[in-house]
Amino acid sequence: MNTEVIDFPKEGSYKGLIFDLDGTLVDSMPAHFEAWCKALTTHGAPGIFPEDVFYAMGGRPTKDIVKVLNGELNLHLDPDAVAMSKRDAFMEALEKVEPITAVVDFVKANHGKVPMAIATGGSRKVAQRTIELLKIDHYFQTMVTADDVDCGKPDPEVFLKAAMAINIAPEDCVAFEDAAPGIIAAQTAGMQVITVPVPLKVKL
Repeated sequence: MNTEVIDFPKEGSYKGLIFDLDGTLVDSMPAHFEAWCKALTTHGAPGIFPEDVFYAMGGRPTKDIVKVLNGELNLHLDPDAVAMSKRDAFMEALEKVEPITAVVDFVKANHGKVPMAIATGGSRKVAQRTIELLKIDHYFQTMVTADDVDCGKPDPEVFLKAAMAINIAPEDCVAFEDAAPGIIAAQTAGMQVITVPVPLKVKL
C-alpha cells in the first residue's frame, strides 16, 4: 500500500479520532475476500462476487451485502447462513491479517492525547479477535460494530455512536476510512474524513 498519500491531520486540529477497521487499521481485505469466496461457494454461488465489487462495497455488513447480491442477481441466499460461513472462513484466515503500519503508528502517536474509537461494519466477535491478535485493542476507548447499530454503512449511525461513546461532537472528530460506504457514512455524520488508499491488486 502506498501509505505516503495518506494526508494525516495536524495535531490540535481534532478532539477525537475514529477509525474503520478492515482496510484502514488492518490489512485484512484479502483475507475477507478469500472468506467471501469460500462462503459463497459453500452456499452454491461461486464466482458471483468480483473483487472490484467487493472493494466497492467494503465496510458494509455481510448480511446487507448478501441482500444486495440477492436483489441484483435474483438469488435466494440466506443472509444469516452466508454471514456465519463467511465469519468462520475469515477466522480461519486471521493469520494473514497484518496492521497497516502508517495508520497504526498514527494511533500510537495519539494514544493518551485524544480519545479514539473504532467504527466497523464487521461483527463484534471478529473485530475483537482481530484487534486482540494484532495487539492494538488497548489503544481505543470503545468499538462500535455492526452488532451495535440498526443501519450499517453508508448510514452514519456507527460513526455517530462512536463519537457519542467517546463524548466528542462529530464535527470535532476525524474519521479514517478506506471504502466508499464508510467515507459517505463519516461525511454524513459531519466528520472530516481521511482516506486510506485501497490496494490496486489483491494477492491471495
